[in-house]
Amino acid sequence: MKRAFVLSLTILLVCLNAWSQQPVTVSGTVVSHANGRPLSGVSISGGGQTVVTNDDGFFQLKADSLLKAVNVSHVGYYSQHLALSDASTQHQLSIRLRPTSIQLKEVLVVAYADPRELIEAAISKIPQNYSRQPELHHCFYRETAMKRQHHIMVAEGVVDMYKSGYSHGTGRDRVAIRKGRRLLSPRKGDTLSVKVTGGPVTPVQLDLVKNLDLLLNKDDLDCYELKMEAPTATDDRPQYVVSLTPARVMPWPLYYGRLYIDQQTLAITRAELSLDMRDRDKATRQMLVRKPAGVRFRPRELSFIIDYRQDDDGLTRISYVRTTFRFNCDWRRRLFATSFTAVCELAVTSTTSNDVQPLRGHESFDQRDAFYDKVDFFRDPVFWQDYNIIEPTESLDRAVERLLKKY
Repeated sequence: MKRAFVLSLTILLVCLNAWSQQPVTVSGTVVSHANGRPLSGVSISGGGQTVVTNDDGFFQLKADSLLKAVNVSHVGYYSQHLALSDASTQHQLSIRLRPTSIQLKEVLVVAYADPRELIEAAISKIPQNYSRQPELHHCFYRETAMKRQHHIMVAEGVVDMYKSGYSHGTGRDRVAIRKGRRLLSPRKGDTLSVKVTGGPVTPVQLDLVKNLDLLLNKDDLDCYELKMEAPTATDDRPQYVVSLTPARVMPWPLYYGRLYIDQQTLAITRAELSLDMRDRDKATRQMLVRKPAGVRFRPRELSFIIDYRQDDDGLTRISYVRTTFRFNCDWRRRLFATSFTAVCELAVTSTTSNDVQPLRGHESFDQRDAFYDKVDFFRDPVFWQDYNIIEPTESLDRAVERLLKKY
């Protein structure tokens, strides 16, 4: 009788353990409580995994085992910690985030009334606020291209991003594809052999906290008018906001933008930059890599969003990068120009710090490589399996359906 009890207890424990290891999916939408508008780029994390909402405000988070809660955060909004039922492996959430109303404490206003002084203090704190050890970030990456209002290309995949410690530069940082797929419009008139700056190496180059040559150095900061803006919050942590406006004429184009700096740690948590388009020749040299003869390239927009997230260990890590390119191309002897839009997104879904080895050169991307050329055609309906991705928008979903039907 005693043996039967032990056996039953063992079976029960095995069953409980198997249940706890069942994969869990949490999905839903995030909108603004103020106006019901979908919020894109909202971070949802739980079980060591992170995703961001798409332009429709939709997300789907997958975890290997049961989740007790998820955390929802977005710049300018109060964060939410949402408890989940232990009895379910499928959760559907409808989340409404309230805009923050942050007032600076008087002592902080006095301490950093000078925005240049604040940025220099944030730069001096980089060794304390960011990892000094090499880390491997597991990411989802997507490229899309549109001709006027129609998608003509989609390429997406799971990539690894190796980053050496923040006491080093970006020279050893690499990105490598683990899994990917692509889809291009078969219509000859939709394709355009124009290569613009960007691609999977962009998150390495745009990590301005690590790549100080991009903006955060004395010579570049001297080119800008810096101004303290109204504060905001991320993860319920008050943030300074500093705006940048070009103040000099340089041989290269400058940026308009904002930097967000955590009031407590002085970690840079977000950057929003947009290339100055007033001189088209300078902007073209910055954006365009190559084009066919006879095609005239007219730049319209090059903008970046770089988000950083403070983790439980107190360190701040890069979490999301989005680049947007808009340009017109026209051909001689044609009356009207055609507008094109290209968007690249990378979201860090998880991070490994233990026993991390650099990515080898032959398996990683070079600046000259095109992501599209290194991945396979869309064909597997369960391609992503348990990977966390940025869910496609409704418009992108419909575009993929139409493009698949044409093949």
